[in-house]
Amino acid sequence: MFKPDAVMHYVRDVSLSAAFYAGIMGRPASQLAPGFALFVVPDGPALGLWDREDVQPTALGAPGACELTMVVASAADVERMHAAWLALGVEIAQAPVTLAFGHTFVGLDPDGHRLRVHSRAEGLPPREA
Repeated sequence: MFKPDAVMHYVRDVSLSAAFYAGIMGRPASQLAPGFALFVVPDGPALGLWDREDVQPTALGAPGACELTMVVASAADVERMHAAWLALGVEIAQAPVTLAFGHTFVGLDPDGHRLRVHSRAEGLPPREA
């Protein structure tokens, strides 16, 4: 079975992006090297930041073509995280709103990668492992 262990974002400036993610994740990068940073996430896939000029083979996708998502326990947690991200200066692409899957908002990283935070709507089945 294929089990992803990391998600890669191709970025313009690894140092800038590493500082951004350290702020919203509340932890520094686990690994830093020229053109690359890695954030290890307990019980989840790691987040890699790779200088988009050095990616081989060349990456064709543009920021915003997909999004990283994070589920939190409640709509109140969504609102708290939104306020915290605003305080950090994160650009918000979608203000908190309730959609079919739950309460959510979307922030953007320095390259325009979408970061969705959401709570699960009542009645949705749990995510399978």
